Amino acid sequence: MAHRFITVEGGEGAGKTTQLAFMRDYLEQAGYSVVITREPGGTTLGEEIRALLLGHRHDGMALTTETLLMFAARAEHLERVIRPALARGDWVLCDRFTDATYAYQGGGRGLSLEQIADLETWVQGHLRPDLTLLFDLPVEVGLARAGKRSIADRFEQEDQAFFERVRATYWERALQNPDRYRIVNANQPIEAVRHEIESILAAIMS
Repeated sequence: MAHRFITVEGGEGAGKTTQLAFMRDYLEQAGYSVVITREPGGTTLGEEIRALLLGHRHDGMALTTETLLMFAARAEHLERVIRPALARGDWVLCDRFTDATYAYQGGGRGLSLEQIADLETWVQGHLRPDLTLLFDLPVEVGLARAGKRSIADRFEQEDQAFFERVRATYWERALQNPDRYRIVNANQPIEAVRHEIESILAAIMS
């Protein structure tokens, strides 16, 4: 059981939520105890912060404020959910984690990656995901999918250039961390995506 903390990353409309449910079911059928969670959020306080970050009441929020709120929610998430679950021996599946901060606040908004790295070390210590699945697809396809889902949140209202930078940063991080990242082609039918996921999970369980 070498891999227990699995994060799922990707841009808008990548299908992460649907595939996370599949991953949970697949692992539980294999006999593992699984906790599924998300960021920002995952705790009562974290969900309140999520509402601030995604809602439109604070559209002019400063980038520093936005980033610190992300890490405040993450600190609570780690303390209340992720670390206790890992200590029990559970597998944790998390919809986005710190890689999303590098991609959105770093790549998308232009915050120094060094500043994010400093916050990452302060909040997480040595804890990093064992495995990160990057659900990748063309930005225009993802935005079209997301547009059918609901009213755009504070991030989804950004222009295509913003999401191209997000996608490029995810790819940079994947190339920098090949032992941790697995790139999944999310621009294909759901069953094909699930087949890719099954292969990845089967490999880490063997």
